[in-house]
Amino acid sequence: MHRLTDRDETLTVEALRLRPLSVPLIEPFIIATGRVDATRAVEIEVQIRRGAARATGLGEAACLPPVTLEDQPDVIAALERIAARLPARLERGERWEGLGPVSRAGLDTALSDALSRIDGVALRTWMGGPAGPATLETDVTIAIATPAKMAELACGWVARGFRALKVKVGKDLDADVRALEAIGRAAPTATLRVDANAAYTARQALELAGACQRLGLRVECWEQPCAASDLQGMAEVSRALPAPVIADESVKTLRDVEALVKAPYAGGINLKLAKTGSLDECVRMGRLARKAGLRLMVGGMVETRLGMTAAAHVACAIGGVDFVDLDTAWLLADDPYRGGYDAVGPLYALPQRPGLGVTRR
Repeated sequence: MHRLTDRDETLTVEALRLRPLSVPLIEPFIIATGRVDATRAVEIEVQIRRGAARATGLGEAACLPPVTLEDQPDVIAALERIAARLPARLERGERWEGLGPVSRAGLDTALSDALSRIDGVALRTWMGGPAGPATLETDVTIAIATPAKMAELACGWVARGFRALKVKVGKDLDADVRALEAIGRAAPTATLRVDANAAYTARQALELAGACQRLGLRVECWEQPCAASDLQGMAEVSRALPAPVIADESVKTLRDVEALVKAPYAGGINLKLAKTGSLDECVRMGRLARKAGLRLMVGGMVETRLGMTAAAHVACAIGGVDFVDLDTAWLLADDPYRGGYDAVGPLYALPQRPGLGVTRR
């Protein structure tokens, strides 16, 4: 795997430019812990020099309060302090002290995009993945709304070719059962990935799972049913259900994966750049989890095509994942970017362009 610190050449960051990414959503994105009406991200553009070569790279720092501690103004303020010190050499082992994981992830993505452009290879290949084109099939998220609205959205997405629906739950157990029943009737061929965003107790999660079983719903995984710190509750749910429990809020670092391997409380993990702060860290986490027999999901916050493309390259660099949840660009009222992938329904085809292959419109 290529890494920034593996290079012998002097790497200089010559410029860093920031742009707020506040793109409206088509529908409110409501989860158990909050509501989003527009993205709260920051576009990061870096200009670098390595030896005699120069390149520009893009990255997205994706905030989703309260899931992320950082919000858009925090990211801009933190990265403006770095921009004020440029041009500067990127020191070996640099950890960008003072930056939160969202800011680090956006900056790391932009630098990696630029470096892989210099090397003339796709980012996934630059990170140690296979060469050549790649294809992923994503789910699409049904945010919390009335059961009728959620069923309408499910029917529409299935008509567009989506086979897996990620259904948000966790605000009201009875309403969640009604919504899942309505979705099952409207889209009986779809498989469901149920995500409570850490809002349930183990008892509530098992009650919902029992209702899904009685309704004959095809649930293929349960994402973070209990609080991030409630590992005992997560383990109870995981032991009781045939479909894997995927840890999201509970797993943010390589150490968290190591702890899960030693004391299993879930059957898989969800990898997100905004949690880990690093593409390399995501890949290491994924490879360790796979070696331990855990299932893998790759997801994001509420991101544009730019952030979704970066996460897609992470999935490919690992060698593929079990559950692809890279759908939020579909939920936006506008697309500020082109390239990265070619989408036909849920299928993303990633061509062999250098870097991320994403440009502004």
